[in-house]
Amino acid sequence: MHTLNHPVLKDVVLVGAGHAHVAVLRMFGMDPIPGVRLTLLTREVHTPYSGMLPGLVAGLYGFDDAHIDTGPLSRFAGARLFQDDVTGLDLDNRKVICANRPPVPYDILSLNIGSTPNTADIPGAAEHAIPVKPIDGFLQQFDALRQRVLDRKGRTRIALVGGGAGGVELLLSVERRLRREVAAAGFDPSGLSFTLASDGDDILPIFSERFRDGFRRILAARGVTVLAGARVASVEAGRLVLAGRESVDADEILWTTQARPAPWLATTGLPIDERGFLVVDETLRVKGRDDIFAAGDTIAFRERNLPKSGVYAVRAGPPLAKNIRRALTGEALKPFRPQKQAMYLVSTGERYAFGERNGLVFEGAWVWRWKDWIDRRFMRKFNQPPEMPSAESAPASILADKAAIREISAIAMRCGGCGAKVGATVLSRALGRLEPVRRDDVLIGLDAPDDAAVVDVGGQNLAVHSVDYFRAIVDDPYLFGKIAANHALGDIFAMGAEPQSALAIATIPYGLEAKVEADLSMLMAGANEVLRDANCALVGGHTSEGAELAFGLSVNGLLARPALLRKGGLEPGDMLIITKAIGTGTLLAADMRGKAKARWVMGAIAHMTQSNRIGAAILREHGAHAATDVTGFGLLGHLVEMLKASEADAELVLPRVPLLDGVVETMALGIFSSLQPQNVRLRRAIANLDSASKHPLYAALFDPQTAGGLLASVPAGKADAAIGALHEAGYGRATIIGAVRERSGALEPLTIVLDETMPASSTLETSLANTATGAQHAHEPAL
Repeated sequence: MHTLNHPVLKDVVLVGAGHAHVAVLRMFGMDPIPGVRLTLLTREVHTPYSGMLPGLVAGLYGFDDAHIDTGPLSRFAGARLFQDDVTGLDLDNRKVICANRPPVPYDILSLNIGSTPNTADIPGAAEHAIPVKPIDGFLQQFDALRQRVLDRKGRTRIALVGGGAGGVELLLSVERRLRREVAAAGFDPSGLSFTLASDGDDILPIFSERFRDGFRRILAARGVTVLAGARVASVEAGRLVLAGRESVDADEILWTTQARPAPWLATTGLPIDERGFLVVDETLRVKGRDDIFAAGDTIAFRERNLPKSGVYAVRAGPPLAKNIRRALTGEALKPFRPQKQAMYLVSTGERYAFGERNGLVFEGAWVWRWKDWIDRRFMRKFNQPPEMPSAESAPASILADKAAIREISAIAMRCGGCGAKVGATVLSRALGRLEPVRRDDVLIGLDAPDDAAVVDVGGQNLAVHSVDYFRAIVDDPYLFGKIAANHALGDIFAMGAEPQSALAIATIPYGLEAKVEADLSMLMAGANEVLRDANCALVGGHTSEGAELAFGLSVNGLLARPALLRKGGLEPGDMLIITKAIGTGTLLAADMRGKAKARWVMGAIAHMTQSNRIGAAILREHGAHAATDVTGFGLLGHLVEMLKASEADAELVLPRVPLLDGVVETMALGIFSSLQPQNVRLRRAIANLDSASKHPLYAALFDPQTAGGLLASVPAGKADAAIGALHEAGYGRATIIGAVRERSGALEPLTIVLDETMPASSTLETSLANTATGAQHAHEPAL
């Protein structure tokens, strides 16, 4: 979460993470305007670079080589990153309408949302063809196509519609990739056939004859059939129906024809041309609007028919950024003058490419190396933004010794969420000095190590009380509200109670009244969405202004007396189950430093916004004896609390502990939450500390969680069924991670099993063998 040094005066919202907008982010990061807040609103947080897509498809690049990571880039720019689909605009109230979140207000709006191939005009194309854009959707579908080809043992007919540079380059990349993978699988690659269908008189119509000759040669050598003048009349399952000529049989059909804009643009009331593209003036401002800009494939520019090419979107970035800045500061806007002739470098699916500029044609492996150098240099600008000098910290007091200086110097990088909690040792010492009033109706209070207080109010039900409050860990108030509400309800669910009511307390950053209202509305909308799902009534609250966004809830629940679950209920022989993966502490700390990939952070957010409500009910149905929610003190800290309260020992199988994607990588970088060192003090509970501390996943045991999962003990005979039910309910990483043992005479109650093949009790071995593994720690994109 960004700490604001200036009140927010203007909101600039960038819709879409296209090539122009990433340049805007970088330029504003280099030279921010105090009081201006940027928000990037995008469907995909890893934006593909079109120039490297063919190389990615061909297998010459990995996923991260060919995608701009908007997470670190947005943090560099001081921008909020919101992930959602845009469905429309409210021009009167200056709001962006989204599919899955509250509207996002703007003062200045910019649209860089790309385009898609036009399948709407050809019957059957939308149903039976794979469009190349949006690129993120194509990559997923291409991955599925590859598997279908292998399932057919390589016997597949592939057709691509579109004879432009994008279509030719893509088909050659697909051909190289599939032939290689089919051969590697032990099948005959000659069973593959490829057809390129172009409705023009020739392929590559905007290029010179010599350039086209070079690609005709390559296509022929690869065995690609080229059909020029082949206008597609309709698409059927397994067939391209051509106008005036014989149909083409095809098992897989790729579509790269003329682009069309996002359909929702036509509903906004903004000026569009006959094809549906936004009409902009020479300054890239939408005609008739002084508050909306647009760039890239989505625009019709100055009545000129610019190609829908990434070249022009890239070139538009700096002028767009400068004109947005001028609009904010009241300066006159300047025209964008795109070059009349662009240089084109087109690859062949191998490390060989063709180039053309002003009629000069060149080809060779050296051209591919040149293109690769240009592309990688471009990507480094955004994936490796420059390190900006940090503000000088205040001089240390002459009273501070070296230890104090080290501790104070770390304050600037304090985590939010549960990473900002006071450590268990400090908390225990502070609370140990208190003498609360003793009341017979307080059944569980400060003297008990449980998740919530329990009060006897008479009748069949007990009252359960809990409170949580912390600084924001994400820049999106709506998501922060959901996370904070989920976190607060976790204590209630862990005790076996049903939420009843909640009081909210919110601190909103200083700003103009309209900005404060918008942020508070989004925050409360997220929290109330979670509370409504839990049938928990929001009954009031308190607000204040401050330097940072912070939020919390005091939650009350009702609990049937026999249903009470406490930390102290562990029974020897029980299996230990965790319902969610861990790792939010290190991932959010890495995000704060700009070192976490956006997909890791979004995965952590999805994890934190998943409710524990259904998971708690499943654990109760399967006879759970004890439960707690895993939060600030980490997995080990909360397990030790349970062992102490239950007077039991346990075995914890470290390789079985499920980790969120990216945790292994961020821990390897030595990035941990600011609460981690205090949690590590609990290592004294580990019997085999010397060997356990050498395991590469050891540090994950102490990682503080926000809105974490439930840790519970379930009878051994019901553990496998519980895991199956949890997986079916959407807790895909729920895992048996250990077993409860009789209390021994040892001071250390916990043994860390370092290898799943190490000896353990027969019951534990059987459960680990029967349960689907939860120890897959990193899932990178397939392409």
